[in-house]
Amino acid sequence: MCIRDSLTGFDIILDGTDNFESRLLVNDFAVKHSVPWIYAAAVASYGLTMTIRPGVTPCLACLLEEQGGFGLEETCDTIGVLGPIVNLIASLQVAEALKLLSGRQAALTNRLLSCEIWSGRFQSLQPTRNLDCRACGHHEFSYLTGTAQPHITMCGRDSVQIHERSRSLDLAALRARLEPVVGSVRHNDFLLRFAIPPHEMTVFADGRAILKGSQDPALARSLYARYIGS
Repeated sequence: MCIRDSLTGFDIILDGTDNFESRLLVNDFAVKHSVPWIYAAAVASYGLTMTIRPGVTPCLACLLEEQGGFGLEETCDTIGVLGPIVNLIASLQVAEALKLLSGRQAALTNRLLSCEIWSGRFQSLQPTRNLDCRACGHHEFSYLTGTAQPHITMCGRDSVQIHERSRSLDLAALRARLEPVVGSVRHNDFLLRFAIPPHEMTVFADGRAILKGSQDPALARSLYARYIGS
């Protein structure tokens, strides 16, 4: 099922995804069709949410793509997530959705809200629209066309290569994050290698990766998102 089949006909979209690739795909659809949507993310004890109204507020591409990549991202698989932060972020999403559905747009937060429930810290930022934004500025919807996804090719026998070059990874920090989850991790200044039986993944400092033990591009992308970030 494609995203058009999943989202067409709805007045509002609430983000329940777990990776940036999916969120930017939703963002492209929402901006193209002028559908408001509510971005949300949670990992460890930290969460974010923002109501995005195409043409009125910044879109997610405004917030994420200006820096030219997402860098090293913690994931729920490597660091976990505390249940209460998910409940809190979901409650904030629902409250914003009720405002939209009841026509009370003046009551919308219109800010990027962040919550860290372990320390009890709450913050809000007022982001500005990026007039040069790929999505809401130039109406280039590369996630809808598939051209923005990491290019994946077969790499020898029983291997898949992910040509993701938009990152600059700190391999030592990635090793420290992965070892409690996957066990032994080997790395030097140029690459990092770890096993996810029956597979083995090699990650390079520029974001490229090779998954050995599979010829399935979808599996390679899924494991990359799970352990390296989206």
